[in-house]
Amino acid sequence: MPRKRRTEVDSAARPSGETLAVGRIVRPHGVRGALLLEAYSDLVSVLAPEANVFVGEGKQPATVLGIRKHGERYLLELKGCSSLEAAEAWRSAEVRVAAENAPALPDGTYFHWQILGLTVITDEGRVLGQVAEILATGANDVYLVRGEREILLPATSEVIRQVDAASGRLIVHLLPGLID
Repeated sequence: MPRKRRTEVDSAARPSGETLAVGRIVRPHGVRGALLLEAYSDLVSVLAPEANVFVGEGKQPATVLGIRKHGERYLLELKGCSSLEAAEAWRSAEVRVAAENAPALPDGTYFHWQILGLTVITDEGRVLGQVAEILATGANDVYLVRGEREILLPATSEVIRQVDAASGRLIVHLLPGLID
């Protein structure tokens, strides 16, 4: 999911052959195969007629026929999915797009996959561990860093000083009370 942050990142970095989750199919809608899609992020904007997607755990390829807003969700139509029965097979399935087809992110914005696994280093040069998980808390994300011990770091501009995906490093400034 894209998140806005005041940090530096190489937004052109894309994992080769990887896919990004756009949303989850909640249920069929109607009898003609439409799917009710819950979007995970603004990445849903890449879904347009003729866009290629991957659906479900097996990442089955499909082509978008159409998509439109429906309340807080979207109605998605896929080629080959033209009945209630066909749509029912995709209930709760995730919809993904190829990472290389995702739009370039604005400066200071990144995907979670760009942060996960980065080595966390303080601005004083101390290695704390690696980002193992990202917790979405509402106000801001929190990075779970695993090293000698687990540390929770808020993903705010006061703490996160630089994201360097190319070298695999995340430079942080430890505020009083974050450790010990």
